[in-house]
Amino acid sequence: MIETKNIADKRPSRVLAIILMFALFFMIAFVTAYQTPLGRVIKNLSNGDTLMSQLGMFANFIGYAVMGYPAGVILQRHGYRITALVAVTVGFFGVLITFLSGNIASQSVFLYLIGAFVAGFSMCMLNAVVNPMLNGLGKNQNQGNQLVQLGGACNSLSATLTPVVVGYLMGGASASSIADANQIFFLVMVIFAVAFLILLFSRLPEDEDLGDKEDSIDVMLVFRNRNFTLGILAIFIYVGIEVGISYVLFQYMTEGLSISESVAGTLTGTYWLMMFVGRLCGGAIGAKVSSRAMLIFVSIMAMAFVATAILLPQSMQVDMPLLENFGAITFVKQVVPVSILLLVLCGLFTSVMWGTIFNLSVAGLGKYVRISSGIFMVMVCGGGIIPLMQSTIAEQFSYISSFWLIFALLGYILFYALYGSRVKNLME
Repeated sequence: MIETKNIADKRPSRVLAIILMFALFFMIAFVTAYQTPLGRVIKNLSNGDTLMSQLGMFANFIGYAVMGYPAGVILQRHGYRITALVAVTVGFFGVLITFLSGNIASQSVFLYLIGAFVAGFSMCMLNAVVNPMLNGLGKNQNQGNQLVQLGGACNSLSATLTPVVVGYLMGGASASSIADANQIFFLVMVIFAVAFLILLFSRLPEDEDLGDKEDSIDVMLVFRNRNFTLGILAIFIYVGIEVGISYVLFQYMTEGLSISESVAGTLTGTYWLMMFVGRLCGGAIGAKVSSRAMLIFVSIMAMAFVATAILLPQSMQVDMPLLENFGAITFVKQVVPVSILLLVLCGLFTSVMWGTIFNLSVAGLGKYVRISSGIFMVMVCGGGIIPLMQSTIAEQFSYISSFWLIFALLGYILFYALYGSRVKNLME
């Protein structure tokens, strides 16, 4: 029987919960990131259709839009542990469907997309668990932000390593079928199975109002909190910024600058590495610096870097280190416009935005945090919508000018940090 009233006070459960949530953060990024290397295979199977290559990732994000609110309801009624168990079970079957798509008589891109969509359900539910749990495990708001930032660092590390590991296991550029990723599917299914067993026999902290039904808590009350209502828009925009920078940056290098896909992929991976570094720094200082101050600083810096990247002449170039041999850890220099370097470095600042926005948005929500977490996850679909908007602008004008959209969206994040995040109209 689970017995908790204040999850921050249960030290033994607290340590285990933190470790498990960090592991789940790592797994979320791994399952999401392996869609990118598979995109090249799907493109080949679809006669070179670039749009088809992006549909696996898009299906993942749409899974958030569909499953976000139900995930919050499950979390509200059954708690963290049961929701996590359901999530890893759904994830196992999502990956199994993807595996089957490449191992039937005729490879099925449609079945692959269904698998990615179902896996998106799982990632949504896991995100709905890990963010409020880590935020609540902190003894105060700053420590809650610190734990979410450190969990995010695990997520970014996974996002950085996954394309390299998946590419190696799939045989690199020689991969021509979904079945070439069988080792990846087997590995992920084993991870899901192990996670299920660990969660099954673990005791996780729960809140004292566990089991409250959705209708008994009046979900619409959460929208009376300005910091939450403006915060869910901020998270929609943030995920779009995070994904949009890397996605359009890759397009800009490959199509605008004629840089090879392998080099462009490695340089784009550096952006995710900067996300990892930024979240480590955010975790290191998170207990001492308020979420609001942190978000104000990184918003201003990101806006400055993006504006400078747009305005600088593309003839101004710089050498960027490029990992040439992963095994021997050897580097070569790649000449790129300074704008590329500045956009890559934006990862240092966008990295901490997720944790700070979530932390500020749920302030004052009390027992409504779990159901609001589900609403939060719905808004993650911004990662599939905003990059599409930016790509459309890039086609009409230019890749570099499309980053004015990112600049404007960062302006909203700054507005939220300065004004919208102030708690107002708290629920009784």
